Amino acid sequence: MPRRALLIVNAKSRSGAAQRDIAVERLKDHGIEPVHVDCGRREDLSPLIVQHAKDVDCAVVGGGDGTLNAAAFGVIEAGLPLGILPLGTANDLARTLEIPFDLDGAAQVIADGHIRKIDLGIVNGEPFFNVASLGLSAELAQKLTRDIKRRWGRLGYAMVALNVLLHAKPFRATIYSENEAARVRTLQIAVGNGRFYGGGNAVEQDAAIDDHHLDLYSLELERAWKLALMARSFRHGRHGAWNEVRAVRAKEFDIRTRKPRPINADGEIVTQTPAHFSIRPAAVTVFAPKMAEG
Repeated sequence: MPRRALLIVNAKSRSGAAQRDIAVERLKDHGIEPVHVDCGRREDLSPLIVQHAKDVDCAVVGGGDGTLNAAAFGVIEAGLPLGILPLGTANDLARTLEIPFDLDGAAQVIADGHIRKIDLGIVNGEPFFNVASLGLSAELAQKLTRDIKRRWGRLGYAMVALNVLLHAKPFRATIYSENEAARVRTLQIAVGNGRFYGGGNAVEQDAAIDDHHLDLYSLELERAWKLALMARSFRHGRHGAWNEVRAVRAKEFDIRTRKPRPINADGEIVTQTPAHFSIRPAAVTVFAPKMAEG
C-alpha cells in the first residue's frame, strides 16, 4: 500500500477544480498522504513527476485521458506506479482498467496497492494509452476545444462529432505493417493500444492493454452516414466484420499520406504524418483492481 502520493489534478478540466479538494480528502481517508502540486501545462506534468520522485511512493493523476497521457513518460522515468483519478470526459484508460469513476472507489484501488504492468503505444516518439488516429477523430480533437469540454461535457463531444461527420471526406493513405503495404481511401485510420476509446467504443473485441500488440482499423467508406449502421459493432469491437473496415494486428505500423495530416493521441493533437507506430510492452505500472488482470 502506498503511503505518500504525489497528487497532480488537471484543475482546468470540466470537473478538476471542484474535485481537487475532494481528491485530497479521499486519499487521506484511505491512509495515503497526498503531496499536491499544481501543474499549469500538460508539458510540465512528466518533469514534475520526475522532480518529486524521491519524495513519494507513487504518482496520482486526476484528469482525463489527455492528462494521463502527459504523465506516461514521467512515471516511466521516475520508476513510480501510476494512480488514476478519472476526472475527464471519456476516461477510457480507467474504463479499460476497470477503475471506478467515483473518487472514493478510485482512491480505494490505489490504497489496495495491486499493480498491473500495461503497454504503451508510441507514435513518432509521442505516447498513447488508448488510441492514436488520423482522419475523423483528429478533426474532432481539433474542434473539441477546452471551453466546449468544460461547458458541455459529453454533450459537447456529441455535438462536435456530428458536425465532423456531416462534413467528412475520405483521404488517401498507405498503411505499412509487418506483412503488407495497403493503399487505401479512408475516413479514419486508428491504431489502438488499449481496449476502449471515444467514450467506451472497443478498439477490437479481443484487444487488451497488456497483449503486446497494436490493433489498427481503417474506415474505407465513401459516406460517413454509414457509420450509424456500424455503431453497435464499434461499441463491441466487431467492426472488422464489415467489408468496408480494414482490421490489422501488428507490433508496428507506418502510415504515409500525400500531405501531412494531424494525429490525435488520447484526445490531443501531438504529431502528423508520416507516422511510425510502435509499442513498449509492460512499460507502465498502474494501480488497478485485481479483477482487471486476467
